[in-house]
Amino acid sequence: MERRLTAILAADVVGYSRLMGVDEAGTLAAVNRHRSELLGPAIVKHSGRLVKLLGDGLLAEFASVVNAVACAVEIQRGMAQRSEGVAEERRIQLRIGVNFGDVIVENGDIFGDGVNLAARLEAVAEPGGIAVPQTVCDQIGTRLDLRFEDRGQQSLKNIQHLVRVYAVRFDGPVETAGTPAGAGIPDQRSIVVLPFTNMSGDPDQEYFSDGLTEDIITDLSKISGLLVTPRNTTFTYKGRHAKIGQIARELSVRYVLQGSVRKSGERVRISAQMIDADNEDHLWADRYDRDLTDIFAIQDEIAHAIVGQLKIQLRPEEIRAIETEPTRNVEAYTYYLRGRKFARSMTMSYLSLARRMFSKAIELDPDYARAYAGIADCDAALHIWYAAELPIQEILETSAKALTLDPDLAEAHAARAIALHHNGRDDEADPYFERALALDPNLFEANFHFAHRLFKRGQFEEAIVYFERSASLYTDDYVSPILLAAACRSLGRMEERRKWAIEGIARAERASEQNPGNSAPVHRAALAYAQLGDRNRALSWITRALAMDPSDVITRYNAVCVHAVLGDVDHAIYLLERLVPNSSSYQLGWFTNDSDLDNIRSDPRFDKLMAVIAQQ
Repeated sequence: MERRLTAILAADVVGYSRLMGVDEAGTLAAVNRHRSELLGPAIVKHSGRLVKLLGDGLLAEFASVVNAVACAVEIQRGMAQRSEGVAEERRIQLRIGVNFGDVIVENGDIFGDGVNLAARLEAVAEPGGIAVPQTVCDQIGTRLDLRFEDRGQQSLKNIQHLVRVYAVRFDGPVETAGTPAGAGIPDQRSIVVLPFTNMSGDPDQEYFSDGLTEDIITDLSKISGLLVTPRNTTFTYKGRHAKIGQIARELSVRYVLQGSVRKSGERVRISAQMIDADNEDHLWADRYDRDLTDIFAIQDEIAHAIVGQLKIQLRPEEIRAIETEPTRNVEAYTYYLRGRKFARSMTMSYLSLARRMFSKAIELDPDYARAYAGIADCDAALHIWYAAELPIQEILETSAKALTLDPDLAEAHAARAIALHHNGRDDEADPYFERALALDPNLFEANFHFAHRLFKRGQFEEAIVYFERSASLYTDDYVSPILLAAACRSLGRMEERRKWAIEGIARAERASEQNPGNSAPVHRAALAYAQLGDRNRALSWITRALAMDPSDVITRYNAVCVHAVLGDVDHAIYLLERLVPNSSSYQLGWFTNDSDLDNIRSDPRFDKLMAVIAQQ
């Protein structure tokens, strides 16, 4: 049993039940949006770790109590900004408690008196406020520009001794540990890069403008002195006509970068401008009319222009990271961008097409690490979801090649982790997942597949954190919400289960309309309908999926799950008995903890099947 001293941050939504009564769907959506866009990034920015979500709240830990309090202040400031213009009865506010104390660590979770006191402090904090004990005040001292209002000795629930409670007053700017005085509050160097507009007159060129936007976001995110809105949030503004000031208020940012791209043959014209949202002044604007081969130089110049305007001092490693070209072959880059766009659709046909795009990129540049990682990801998805006959050893070799070419590439670490995970080598996979998430917390593939790994092992609390993140990163991802529904049911969170099942159905139905020949969203939607208890729709959708693809192993497995969830024990066992001989070892591993099978676990025939599996 491990024990350690740590700073604990506990947060909870004020009046959550009342808000749910006013607008259930709107409240759930808003809480999830605040978690993914504000709370999660703030915790990462201040070197914290999200321990777990607790219904409408969360628990995080920090090595530094200064960072924990600075994070709490940033969150409350951000929530206040986000509440501007929102009707009071719909306004979401948080209470936060921060404590510094001894905790017990077990399987990534933390327990003990230190955690309990943080939770009790949160309960007595004011709406929109932060409560801390004397020990935290003493450690903060004058290191943050804050005031501490003495609220006296208080008796807190389940805490045996009286606790002197202080309310944190944050009228002045916050300085994080190591930040020199006068550097400004953190959000003074915050920026959103809006999706660049495709001006080519060809919708098929959308991949290029989107890819350029993503890569500029990635470059800027490598700068420690700059807070950059993540890609998933940025792209919610694609095609929307909103004023700069409104966008900045909604995202709690100071600066906005917007632009356009016109790609024609071997030429590219990029226009970009940076705007100060406080007064909507144009701080910088430029137009680049160049050969396509200059695309990486243009990205570097844009990044350096922003850094110059904000007077950020770059570290040598940040300069190298920004100026390192992923490939010297611009045609390979365009094929890579096409592949990345296709791969995120998660359909078999598009995964195969994405793989061809990545392969073409490697033909043009045999040292293109991102393309190798892309192939490994596609192959892993085809191997596990669509039972493609792709040797796992080849996937491992491809991911290893990506890492050899670029040891600091988050996509390469994620690809290696995914390949090891599918090969049943989870202990080896975990360090690669952790490294990928440390390099890029907003990498979809790392969050999505790490959540799968945790779910399969029965660690549902942790899986929910990463599934929620992957669901927020790409709104076309219908798999994460449906697995979130299953994880919530395993934990007895029936209200959240219903919310995620509804969200999964909406996404799956949209995907089915866009790709009517693909059975994957159909059988996933069937499972979500079963989760909601809608028997007729669940049976209708799973029948349709089986008619579309009767030999697909995953379709057949979800048919088992649908009948099991609906309580059709005999039919579920019948289907499972015929499925087991055709299942991979990875798929068989899901049987142990998948809550969709809970209704048939007590049947002796299920035990017999599990015994057969154990012998394989």
